[in-house]
Order: sequence, then structure tokens, then C-alpha cells
Amino acid sequence: MVGESRAIRRVRSLIQAAASSLAPVIITGESGTGKERVAREIHESSSRRSGPFVALNCAAIPDTLAESELFGYERGAFTGAHARNPGAFGDADGGTILLDEFTQLERQMQPKLLRVLEDRSFRRLGGREGSVDVRTLAATNQSPEQAVRDRRFRADLYYRLNVLRIDLPPLRKRIEDVPLLVEHFIREIREREHKPVEGLDDKCLGALMAYRWPGNIRELRNVIERAIVMSQSRKLCLRDLPANFKHREAPASMTIPFGTSRAEADRQFVFGTIAYARGNKARAAAMLEVSRRGLYKFLERYEATAPPWHRNGTSHNGRNGTGD
Repeated sequence: MVGESRAIRRVRSLIQAAASSLAPVIITGESGTGKERVAREIHESSSRRSGPFVALNCAAIPDTLAESELFGYERGAFTGAHARNPGAFGDADGGTILLDEFTQLERQMQPKLLRVLEDRSFRRLGGREGSVDVRTLAATNQSPEQAVRDRRFRADLYYRLNVLRIDLPPLRKRIEDVPLLVEHFIREIREREHKPVEGLDDKCLGALMAYRWPGNIRELRNVIERAIVMSQSRKLCLRDLPANFKHREAPASMTIPFGTSRAEADRQFVFGTIAYARGNKARAAAMLEVSRRGLYKFLERYEATAPPWHRNGTSHNGRNGTGD
């Protein structure tokens, strides 16, 4: 996981804990936050790394095919079954399976999944009882607790899966990681596209930092990929971004150069947000998604290094900066 925010450091520690165990894990987070990437990191850091990793999207399985997709079938089990199919659990034997969007698994299949988790046994269509050695991870962009309350998902199965839990933050709640993510994607994409892109200018970074990223990391990667394809220079600039970014340029106080320390980046970003909010601390706290009390504690810690406009009690345009 790329980033140095507090939220991502916690995710990394949870990945390490999950990798040292064979217990089931639930991974939650909005679409595009990297749930499958986390599942792969758990697998690749675990004792099962030499075994297969199988990802199955439960939301994409028709109800009539759920059993055969999960547990497979024997040859001749039904019309058209010309060869034996081991199913997702059979494919993952000795390794790890990821049940993506697990809350959308067909209700009648849930007791069979619970049985696999509890005693590792299942029956293929047209076959005899068998066993499998699989570590199960489950991911969703919805609330599993709500699915249980709505009786779309069995409570006993939820509790069996929810031994370890990793909640991924949306990108807007770790916006300070954007520069590192951008740097990572530039290195990754420029090689494939054979483009000599070395970075991006401050205005381009400011526009990316001012955006809310509803599509999270997936959307950021797509934007950087497009920018690299469109770029005619060694640095990405505003004209390389999609049209909806052209008017999102952040003020200079919100642009943070690469190489800035974590503490300094935090300081610059918070004070830059207050400046962007024209000194209104209530609005700045809402933009940062922190309480006003939390914002004031931060300001007390960094008051000695605050910009002159803040120490003088005015915003960057000279207005009163109390926000009260």
C-alpha cells in the first residue's frame, strides 16, 4: 500500500497481522480503495504465498450458477458438463480465496460456505463429499452489518468471516498520500507507455490535491494514465488533466513538493486548507473531515511555525480568520 498517512500505516500493520494468521479476514472500503490489492498483499506475505490466489466476484455470479462456480462439478453432472470443474474453492486449494462483494452471495449458498469455513468440507455437483484447504478473505464496498440487519446475509456466517477486519479509508480521507501515489503511478505507467515523464508541476499537483476522488485510487490511476498519454513534456501539467480538473487548481499554500517530510506536509496541508477556506476554521475542519476541537489541537501544536497570515489572525486575503 503506497502512502505514509496515519490511516495507511495502520492498514499496513493490519496486513502484517493478517498475514501471520490463517484466520478469515473481512476487507471493507469504497469502490476503488484497493481491497483486492490488500487481499493479495496478505496472501503474498503469508505462509501460503506459494499456493494459488483466486479472486471471485460474488456479485457477478448468477444465482443458478453459484454452487458450481464456488464448488465445481463432476463430468456429466448436468447437460453440458463435458469435463470436471474444480470450482473456485478447488482452484484455491492450498492457497487463498477472495470472495469479493461477499454480501451479495446468493442466500441459499451461505450455509454451504459456512460449512467450508468450519470443517473444510463440501460436495461438488454430481460428486461425493470432499475437503479443501483454503484460507478465506472476504471484501465488500457495502456495510456487512447492514446486510445482516436486512437479513440478506446470515449472521452466523458474518461472525465466522469477521475474525479480522481491515477497513480501507477513501482517498479523500488521506489526501496527503496523493503525491506519493502519483509518483508511484508515473513510474509504473511511463515505462509501459515509453514516455519520458519525470513528474508534475505544482499547479497540476494542486488540482489533484483539491479534488475529492469519488473513484478513489482507481480513479487517480486512470487520471495519471490519461495525463501521461496526453503529455508532450517531461512534466505533467494542468492541460494534461481531464476538463473537470482545469478549474480545481489549489492555492500555492496547498501544493506540497515531493520530498517534503511527513510532519511538514501535514503542517503545510492543514494551514493551506485554512487559507483555501479563507480563514474560516469551521469550513476548514469540514474540508479536512476532522472535528473543530481536533483542528484547534493541531493549530496549538504548530502555532510557532504558522504562516504570518495565520499568526496575525487573518486569512490569506486579509479577512478575519476566526471562522466563528
